[in-house]
Amino acid sequence: MMEIHITSWKPDWHEDPFLSSIIRLRRSVFVTEQNCPIDDEPDPQDAIAIHIGLFHGVDTIGCARLFINDDGTAIIGRVAVALACRRTGVGHRVMQAALDYTSKAGCHEVGLESQTHAIAFYEALGFVAFGPVFDDCNIPHRKMKRDLTQ
Repeated sequence: MMEIHITSWKPDWHEDPFLSSIIRLRRSVFVTEQNCPIDDEPDPQDAIAIHIGLFHGVDTIGCARLFINDDGTAIIGRVAVALACRRTGVGHRVMQAALDYTSKAGCHEVGLESQTHAIAFYEALGFVAFGPVFDDCNIPHRKMKRDLTQ
């Protein structure tokens, strides 16, 4: 059975079964698969983020982190899906949970930075790419946003 869990950061994250599982997934995807620095997982921004995980038992199979800004905007980041679960709807389910959370929080717009290979995935969720391609961790990205008022 799959369940979405939404939580905030705890300084003892390694003892929290949900947060530690989220960080394991992020390390697997970003550090092992994509060669990003391990110092970024977790990073200082995690302390102020909302963490969303899709769990199958005790294992995180998809996750994202979310920031709600005072100006009514939100930012979604660190979206990751376990390798064996890609193209199965896990990413869509995690993103839908994040979008539902931002809507309930009263946000009017949500943004993210997409790896260029994932732009079509986010476009299917209503996001629009803008601006030039830029490098993050030697991976090309583009900024995207979605209007939540429509």
